[in-house]
Amino acid sequence: MQKRIEIMNATLTDDQLRFTCQAEGDEAERKASGQMLVDSDHFAFVYILELADSFEYVIIKENVWPELKQAHSDRKPVFLEAGSQMIELSGLHEELEYLLENIKDNANYGEEMEEKVRSVFL
Repeated sequence: MQKRIEIMNATLTDDQLRFTCQAEGDEAERKASGQMLVDSDHFAFVYILELADSFEYVIIKENVWPELKQAHSDRKPVFLEAGSQMIELSGLHEELEYLLENIKDNANYGEEMEEKVRSVFL
């Protein structure tokens, strides 16, 4: 079973972007993986967190893309506030850059996903 963490909101400050969520299992030791995927069916980027024996998927939907774009443009660090943990999503900018380049003019992600990404990021 996939464990999903839905981003509730994003707060952009002078020095960082902070995603907040409702995370279950706050006692779990989460680690940034530095890897991302695309969920083109739900119009989201997905950051992978590592747990001791599994993974959690941080779902970054289009409602927080404007803040993500600004943080990406300014290369501000991105953090996930998950319960009592504050996790830097290391490698996010590099992964996002790679995904944006792949999505641009690529029908494999679907026309609607490509258009949504283009309207915010490109």
